[in-house]
Amino acid sequence: MKKELLMASALVSTLGVASVAQAVTATMAGSMKVGAEFESADDLATDNNQVHDQSNFNISLSETTDGGTTISTSFEIVDEGTVSADDDNAIKLTFTDGSALELLNAGNAAGTHAAAVPGAGGEQGVGGTSTNNAPGDLDFAAGSTALGVEWHSAANFLADGLKMSASYSTDNGLAKAAAARLENSWGVGATYVTEAGDTKLTVSGGIADGEIATNGTQATSDKGGFNVGIVAVTGALTIGAGYGDGDTFVNSTTNATNQEIDGSVMKAGISYVTGDLTMALGVSAGEGKDGAFGTADTTDDSVDSTSASVTYAVASGVSAVIGYTTVDAQNDGTASTDDGSSWYIGASMSF
Repeated sequence: MKKELLMASALVSTLGVASVAQAVTATMAGSMKVGAEFESADDLATDNNQVHDQSNFNISLSETTDGGTTISTSFEIVDEGTVSADDDNAIKLTFTDGSALELLNAGNAAGTHAAAVPGAGGEQGVGGTSTNNAPGDLDFAAGSTALGVEWHSAANFLADGLKMSASYSTDNGLAKAAAARLENSWGVGATYVTEAGDTKLTVSGGIADGEIATNGTQATSDKGGFNVGIVAVTGALTIGAGYGDGDTFVNSTTNATNQEIDGSVMKAGISYVTGDLTMALGVSAGEGKDGAFGTADTTDDSVDSTSASVTYAVASGVSAVIGYTTVDAQNDGTASTDDGSSWYIGASMSF
């Protein structure tokens, strides 16, 4: 019996060693957020108070070939009431010169280089039932399909502090339907980092374009535009601003209700760290004109928001946050249920 146990132990040990030897390197990260939100929409009769219980778990995989090329990817499991998996992750090849190539689900280079403007923490927001189509993100005009590639230059490409990317995606092969969809896209983006005295400046931006089709026929509208931004860091103080402009679309099950949107958005923010406290303030102003494909975009939508937060580092990996947001919105030129304000108080634990 003792010999059988020894043989079994040796077999398990051998299999374990073989498994480890053949496995890629995996790293894990994740967080858990729990907090209460107190939301008050101006056009609704009752306030909406709810508890946010959110968790995410991320696994990154990578391995380096004998030739020095690193092959990597990642996936994430997110629980925000219902469990979902984020499988829109590319296979990334990083070469010995520092350049990289992403294959499948690669995204759009214009979005890759959108400025990281400081913003408030917390999970507060004002949700309405209107069909407001004013954009809220700098890269709203940058789109891509799953069949895409994106190339990234090495650092200091052509000039010290410069890094660039270029992307292209093509038809994802979905069945032709009345709902509008992105057929193909391209994008280019760049980020330039320099220093002015004690201040680190990051200037970034990109341009993108793509074709939209309904029932296999190219639509009169498209999806594309540009974004620019700048972020300055001086010690514990970070200030940033960005602007995006372009066209996008909202699809529907019928060709008659697909909408094209001509929009723009401006974002600005500031954050300051003092000891264990991080204070942040952000503003956003989005405008959009929407209408059916092939018609003049005449109806005005807008969303203006101001958010602030204070985050306290309770312990390593543990933070408490209080946040506030106020929103002023217009849908088709009139006040909408997207108006209002919201408070959030909660905590997060990350590893």
